[in-house]
Amino acid sequence: MNEDSIRLTEYSHGAGCGCKISPEVLATILASQQPSFVDPNLLVGNQSCDDAAVYKLNDEVGIISTTDFFMPIVDDPFTFGRIAATNAISDIYAMGGKPIMAIAILGWPINKLSADVAQQVVDGGRQACADAGICLAGGHSIDSPEPIFGLAVTGQVALDRIKRNDTARDGDLIYLTKPLGIGILTTAQKQKKIAEGDTDIAVNAMCQLNKIGEPIATLDGVHAMTDVTGFGLAGHLLEMCRGANLNATIHTEQLPLLPKVDVYLEQGCVPGGTHRNFASYGDSLPKMTAEQKTIVCDPQTSGGLMIAVDPQHAEHLEALLAEHHQPLFKVGQFSAHNDEACRIQFL
Repeated sequence: MNEDSIRLTEYSHGAGCGCKISPEVLATILASQQPSFVDPNLLVGNQSCDDAAVYKLNDEVGIISTTDFFMPIVDDPFTFGRIAATNAISDIYAMGGKPIMAIAILGWPINKLSADVAQQVVDGGRQACADAGICLAGGHSIDSPEPIFGLAVTGQVALDRIKRNDTARDGDLIYLTKPLGIGILTTAQKQKKIAEGDTDIAVNAMCQLNKIGEPIATLDGVHAMTDVTGFGLAGHLLEMCRGANLNATIHTEQLPLLPKVDVYLEQGCVPGGTHRNFASYGDSLPKMTAEQKTIVCDPQTSGGLMIAVDPQHAEHLEALLAEHHQPLFKVGQFSAHNDEACRIQFL
């Protein structure tokens, strides 16, 4: 097979984080009657819906452990590997940590795609690791029906700088570091509707490491942080709300969108993951237009960070991002609630 003619997205039923199991189904899978082993040194684990586990190594430092992998979201093998690795490393930054090592996870249909193509995927992963300043130190591979790639990543964090997703406070402002719409643009590519010149819009966003998460964690007033990935903005915001027992208000006109998102929405480029997301948590959302729903439920692959910060310290966050020439978008605010369930309001 001519490698130039390979379209990796045609070998998978899902794309990137859009192939994640829905929050509703995942809750069923994780439910267990087994007695849990309690380790006092496990500071962040399954009890919350956080981005990674954190284990207390000593009185000052914790070890962060995470894994993430998925099926092709782009056709180019090297770019697929780079995006998948960037996405996995993001969980370390979302906890306020520094990545120190990664190992690869590879599933490959060896009877359909050559080993040379898999080599390019792994090289893409190596590039993302190099960009993060870490080694791809090993891994594991299997023969699988569909191509799969990702990483298990180890990081470290000062115990007083851990940023969980369930510790936002009443009144905190909500910021994003990347525009939304990745799922819409990658679906346009999968449906072969993407215009020449538009393919790099989503790719450039997905290949951008969330390194800024580490210095963000040093700021006073930053109470919580997560990354926006497969469950969409609304899904990950709901996790923050439920973890901290808060409501959230989002100003939809302030939501940042990648260029051309509106063009491809008009062409019906809506990922299947959008509908699965809404089916899982739509009862906690207010009435919205169809366009609003597709934006806030759009599964993001290697999306940006979502940050909860005290309004009195927001200028320090904005100054830090400006210093690093990173975009930052203020989109809403957390608030207390007196209802039975946490909810998000869109204005």
